[in-house]
Amino acid sequence: MADNPVSPDPILSPLEYQQHLLALLGADDPAEVQAITARTFRHLAKEAGPYLRTIPEPGEWSVFGCIAHIADAEVVMSARYRWILAHDQPPLIGYDQDLWVERIHDADESVDALFSYFEPLRTANIDLWRRSGPDDRARVGLHGERGPESYDLCFKMIAGHDRFHIEQARRALATARR
Repeated sequence: MADNPVSPDPILSPLEYQQHLLALLGADDPAEVQAITARTFRHLAKEAGPYLRTIPEPGEWSVFGCIAHIADAEVVMSARYRWILAHDQPPLIGYDQDLWVERIHDADESVDALFSYFEPLRTANIDLWRRSGPDDRARVGLHGERGPESYDLCFKMIAGHDRFHIEQARRALATARR
């Protein structure tokens, strides 16, 4: 799956992927979880210091790579949320997260540049969620790889996605420091 994050078992079915991210969210409020993501990643970036771009193992992302991916995912999700809310069962294309991190972000890009667009998009998306009602949250888009996904499901999955990549960044930093 193109936008399936790296996981302990990289071959997940669409339902397993959804359940994996929802399990990471648990019963927590997805807006509250998402509201602290930028602050958590800013702290990790500062803590990483000289290890910010250290890739822990081939095929894995550094702390910077995790932040770049979270920023990219917010761009994608910003569009998906709005397509779902404005259109009837719009197609939602997948994307290759590794290519986005590799080809869109370069060695000279600052972590502050990533936050400069991630934070306002995230704020706008949380506000959109809080203004939505049950009928809006039940609206569905048709993901090209996973099938029907409601606005509610997408928003909850991205909260679990945040938690997954925060832990991935912590593991990358721990490995880089060894």
